[in-house]
Amino acid sequence: MDMNEIKEIFFQECEEQLAELESGLLKMNDGDRDPETVNAVFRAVHSIKGGAGAFGLDDLVAFAHVFETTLDCVRSNKLEPGPEVMKVMLKSADVLADLVTASRDGGSVDESRSSGLVKELEALANGETPAASAAPVVAKAAPAPAPVVEKAAPTDDSGFQPIPFTFDGFDGEETETNVPTFDVTFKPRRDLYAKGNEAALLLRDLARLGEMTINCNMDDLPSLDDIDPEGAYFHWTIKIQAQKGEEAIRQVFEFAEWDCDLDVKLVEEQAPAGEEPPMVAVPFDLSMLDDGPEVQSDSADVAQAVDAAQTASNVMKMTATAAKVEKKESPAAAAAAAAAAATAANSTAGQTIRVDLDRVDRLINLVGELVINQAMLSQSVIENDNNGTSSINMGLEELQQLTREIQDSVMAIRAQPVKPVFQRMSRIVREVADMVGKSIRLVTEGENTEVDKTVIDKLAEPLTHMIRNAVDHGIESPEKRTAAGKDPEGTIKLTAKHRSGRIVIELVDDGAGINRERVKQKAIDNELISPDANLTDEEIDNLIFAPGFSTADKISDISGRGVGMDVVKRSIQALGGRISITSRPGHGSTFTMSLPLTLAVLDGMVVTVAGQTLVVPLTAIVETLQPEAQNIHSFGANQRLISIRNSFCPLVDVGRILNFRGTQANPVEGVALLVESEGGGQRALMVDAIQGQRQVVIKSLEANYTHVPGIAAATILGDGRVALILDVDAVVAASRGQSLKQEMSLAVAG
Repeated sequence: MDMNEIKEIFFQECEEQLAELESGLLKMNDGDRDPETVNAVFRAVHSIKGGAGAFGLDDLVAFAHVFETTLDCVRSNKLEPGPEVMKVMLKSADVLADLVTASRDGGSVDESRSSGLVKELEALANGETPAASAAPVVAKAAPAPAPVVEKAAPTDDSGFQPIPFTFDGFDGEETETNVPTFDVTFKPRRDLYAKGNEAALLLRDLARLGEMTINCNMDDLPSLDDIDPEGAYFHWTIKIQAQKGEEAIRQVFEFAEWDCDLDVKLVEEQAPAGEEPPMVAVPFDLSMLDDGPEVQSDSADVAQAVDAAQTASNVMKMTATAAKVEKKESPAAAAAAAAAAATAANSTAGQTIRVDLDRVDRLINLVGELVINQAMLSQSVIENDNNGTSSINMGLEELQQLTREIQDSVMAIRAQPVKPVFQRMSRIVREVADMVGKSIRLVTEGENTEVDKTVIDKLAEPLTHMIRNAVDHGIESPEKRTAAGKDPEGTIKLTAKHRSGRIVIELVDDGAGINRERVKQKAIDNELISPDANLTDEEIDNLIFAPGFSTADKISDISGRGVGMDVVKRSIQALGGRISITSRPGHGSTFTMSLPLTLAVLDGMVVTVAGQTLVVPLTAIVETLQPEAQNIHSFGANQRLISIRNSFCPLVDVGRILNFRGTQANPVEGVALLVESEGGGQRALMVDAIQGQRQVVIKSLEANYTHVPGIAAATILGDGRVALILDVDAVVAASRGQSLKQEMSLAVAG
């Protein structure tokens, strides 16, 4: 693995750490004071800084170090994470993400913004309020409060070292004996170095927990000719006095525990010095671990505590005793290492691997072709085997089941939670709210709801439009909210959930709602509707999706250019989804998006309409029924209703809507499919006959032909014919009065 590959892995891990950072900070912002949450946030920044230092990303390291220092003050309860502090923390997370992106893709970050945040972070670390951050601050990474390490630096030449606890009633020796002592065995594996970790840096972090003695074991070191440059041959045994206990020790190795053998034991009773087995003593001089700004503060705390004469003695001891380490310990150590390796091998069974998305796409395409060929083969056998009992037919049934399982497994590989997209929205809310001077909180639910990776990638842009629009237009200013008896802080709620084989995403704000009179007047001014048009509240609300529609009084960087909600609608429709809006003036608006879980396959009902073969998505079908003459009722000039269990449902002739035939068919001669559309309510779609139910592979019409109103996509049937997949929501909308020809003209105009 070359350096570029390792660097790419680092940036991939940065994305995970940034997501963890964002999630933890949002929890803290909501009042979560769980130490583990704070530790997770600290570890995320620390990991990014450590990896960036290995690649010489100085700007990223410098900012992450200051950020980490301030977080450490929160972690040690020296800084209370109040609202103003969390505001600085969240902005710092945004800048850290920008620095990671700039380091990966090139470019730069706004220097004034980053330097301003550095001063604010340093001010917080030094105990100053955020308001005082504008004053000149000495650019020093380490905070003024006592350092995190339990052992402070010597104050004079006598070697006296103060303990950061009260001395009332205690002397130095009694305090020492009360600090728990642990024996730590740390043996890296080659994977630890391959992932950009460094054992010396981990040992340096461990030194912060208290006074420790390190011994290096070099039994496994081969001759120079046999050394593998990427191998791991050393392991260390450490005796450390750690006031914070075993958990703090293990947290140091948290991101390396899968790639090393780690054993931590509490020393109940100190053994006499003469009984300790001979080991190779290595002085732990932190001046050798120069990694930029951090060493300037850390090394002064620990390295000065090492007497120069003792350092020289240890070096001589290491040289003299390297060849005299007792070999009788090697078998036991080897057995322990083998057992640890076996345990580690078992624990890695559930770990994940990173795979190039293109490879997954190719695999999915191949499985799709396999499904089509399997269907074709089954069709041929059925046509030539009248009794259906041949061994070939039975084998094909097993093949069909295996193909389905393979397809489901492959689709599960692409399934990803919507959490990354939702987390990205929180930053947009913060930034836009600051620009317009509003206080807004984003609440998310269902972040772990899984959907196809392609859907997630294409969901970010429309969601961004909607979030910006909700912040700019939906939520009122704090003054207006207070006057209306509302909380000055607005709330936007973003939720995701599965429903009937689709994913439904809702964006709810508690703002002013849609001003329908203003929307209607704007639509008249823009000649989108006639002045005498009689529209329902729902129709007025949906005018905001018209191309070029905007109620903004002036153009800004946020909104008001007439491109926004129409782009959102087209983006959602391109994904095979639908978007609708409901609004209560004075109380807020709700945008509901319904999207397919995957863009690759679907379960469908194959039907015949006027000699054409169509596929109706199975998730939209509630039930099928055979209409009877006494249940069909006329309504108006050309509308018909069907009576179903003492209720009436509109009957929609699919062939007439799609212009497959010029006159309406006789419902009694066909089959009715009771469907539920996203617009609300049920409709009975009338088709001529049902051929069967099967899983079909989706082929995009937009990519291969063009958008066809009323048709969502196409597929290839078992007999090789192309069948169109019905867009149920578009057909239902057309039955309400909007013709598909009008929809096509609007699509072309947009």
